[in-house]
Amino acid sequence: MKRIVILGTGGTIAGQARQAGDNVGYTAAQIAVGDLLAAIPALAGFALEAEQVAQVDSKDMSFAIWRALAQRSAHHLARDEVAGVVITHGTDTLEETAYFLHRVLAPAKPVVLTAAMRPANALAPDGPQNLLDAVRVAALPGARGVLACVAGAVHAGCDVRKVHPYRIDAFDSGDAGALGYIEEGHLRQLRDWPAGEALGLACTQREDWPRVDIVVSAAGVDGALVDALVALGARGIVAACTGNGTLSAALESALLRAQAAGVAVLRATRVGRGGIVETTAQALPSAGALTPVQARVELMLTLR
Repeated sequence: MKRIVILGTGGTIAGQARQAGDNVGYTAAQIAVGDLLAAIPALAGFALEAEQVAQVDSKDMSFAIWRALAQRSAHHLARDEVAGVVITHGTDTLEETAYFLHRVLAPAKPVVLTAAMRPANALAPDGPQNLLDAVRVAALPGARGVLACVAGAVHAGCDVRKVHPYRIDAFDSGDAGALGYIEEGHLRQLRDWPAGEALGLACTQREDWPRVDIVVSAAGVDGALVDALVALGARGIVAACTGNGTLSAALESALLRAQAAGVAVLRATRVGRGGIVETTAQALPSAGALTPVQARVELMLTLR
């Protein structure tokens, strides 16, 4: 039997609340990944290895943890006896980690991120089922790419985004739609596994990650924040634009000044679904279908 390696990073899936009925006032990242696995009897039929890479609330995810996840994932995926990797993660920044790993690894074996919206000691925790489903997906023959498996849905890591702050079905894939659904342990696959060209681990071997910030266009927003970021040494700025990539006049002027000064600028839409549709040549480049946080990761990885 091929092995599945579980890399733990903490999150709500490893969280505990003082009272079992409290699904909000809990502390994330309290339970070791090995203990999470031991509490799910249905996992007994799989050959599993557990490794604790980090133990954090994912709102505090860091570049150092991203680097470690990429390195440990690549290490285990290179082992012949390993079918895939599962990463337990918090929901808040799961989409950023998923996109990061997709761009760095684009693996030929599956790397499946999973998470929970309720702590491990909730009256009805969602983590155990999500973790079981993720292991099942990682063990599928032919599975590949960075994936996210939450609430019975399987998403491509390049598409997944958090769309609800409370419900257990908190993730979506935008216009692309889910890759498939886990139904009674079986994947009903709707589209092909994600593919892409890997940037490689070398792009993560840096201590001086470029500063890339996100600014939001809204009614009455001026360019003061952009000017301040340039003064702070920002290497890149992502504009979370209104509508189809539009910007307030003052903010656009500031972003053009930043671009002229050598700062990389990308426009992404702050709208929940869809991407920017270009109609004419734009002075500020578009991030296309990338969300603002995905565009930020893209710039961090590609800026030299």
